[in-house]
Amino acid sequence: MADRIRKQDYFALQVPNRPGAGARILAGLKAEGVNLLAFTGFPSRGGAQVDLVPERTAALRKAARKLKLSLGPRKRCFVIQGDDRVGALARTLDRLAQAKINVTALDAVTAGKARYGAIFWVKPKDYARAGRLLGAR
Repeated sequence: MADRIRKQDYFALQVPNRPGAGARILAGLKAEGVNLLAFTGFPSRGGAQVDLVPERTAALRKAARKLKLSLGPRKRCFVIQGDDRVGALARTLDRLAQAKINVTALDAVTAGKARYGAIFWVKPKDYARAGRLLGAR
């Protein structure tokens, strides 16, 4: 199977950097039926930032209102899913580098059963060009 590269919305959420903060968010979103393609978090400004990449933006926004989550503005990222192999991301990253598009952040994991997934970000000014270059949908 060829890699599938998608354009996705994501939303940043500031939370306390305390045990259970992420678990509470995930439990609330699960109860509301929100499917996340990615969930990543890291320390930020004395707390933590959680990035939520929903399968469906409208479902996340509706749930966030109900759960009283203060989502940041909609931003854009790319999600890649494909068959795991040695150097799975090398071709994609090389294509971006050759086009002088900088990847500002990237998280990738193997997903078992010879599958992998990744989420990556480029600067907003490069987003449309990167999407065209990679054939992202």
